[in-house]
Amino acid sequence: MSAAIPCTRATASRVAFRTARCKRFSSTETVAVTASPEPAIMSRPAEKEGRPLRFTEKVHKALYPQFYSGKRAVPKEDTRFWASKRPIRTKLSEELHTEKGVIPRLSARLNIPVFAPSAPNIKKTCPNPIAVVRASQASILDPTGARTRLFAKDNPECARVGDILLVRQRTGDPFAGVCINIRRRGTDTAILLRGQLTRVGVEMWYKIYSPLVEGIEVVQRAAKRARRARLTYMRTVKHDKGSVENVVRMYLRQKQALGTSEGGKKKGAPPAMGGKKGKGRGKKR
Repeated sequence: MSAAIPCTRATASRVAFRTARCKRFSSTETVAVTASPEPAIMSRPAEKEGRPLRFTEKVHKALYPQFYSGKRAVPKEDTRFWASKRPIRTKLSEELHTEKGVIPRLSARLNIPVFAPSAPNIKKTCPNPIAVVRASQASILDPTGARTRLFAKDNPECARVGDILLVRQRTGDPFAGVCINIRRRGTDTAILLRGQLTRVGVEMWYKIYSPLVEGIEVVQRAAKRARRARLTYMRTVKHDKGSVENVVRMYLRQKQALGTSEGGKKKGAPPAMGGKKGKGRGKKR
């Protein structure tokens, strides 16, 4: 778009032309302006017109104060607390240096008391949390602590590799064999037993804290301390112990004999004369 501007000798020297982008169409238009150079933004237009500043003018004045002051503002040195090299010393900051639990440097910069976090350090309260969790789980799975003591390294009478162990289960027949490996993993501790079933070598893993395991007994201890942690060489024909049924049978007989003898001692005296007689003790007719 173009606009016709009247031009005379009187006004020709005072009028200049400039191109401005049209707001409505993508073209340019010729606008008459005064020939004297003035800044693009008039200084204090609202004060000259006698009206309050609009919101956009306030924002522009806050962003570009040099156009409203008549001269370009020189950027001042950054005086914010994080940019200052030296902290601001006041009476409050000097008092905070002596107060307990206050961070002195940060308090002096902000000029307000900044206290250190009062949360306890986890490294001091619980240096080894995994051991604490494992102990709590073991106390739930083994309230008496018998199984924990049976496989504890600091126990001189603990079960070792090479011993013959008998494992009783809640479901199924008991299994006995030579312990050839003990894997200590907290509540995941397990033992590997090797025995024979129908003249075939069988190895079974049992977790000592499993609820399906009713009890673990040491049938016979090794004559000598094993010099290895895993007795895998017992799988060979030369070192295989074979079946341990006879050893387990003798152990159960001894245990039963001791149990009956102790039970007889605990029983009371025989019944007095004239009391009830036992069944099947009368004379045959």
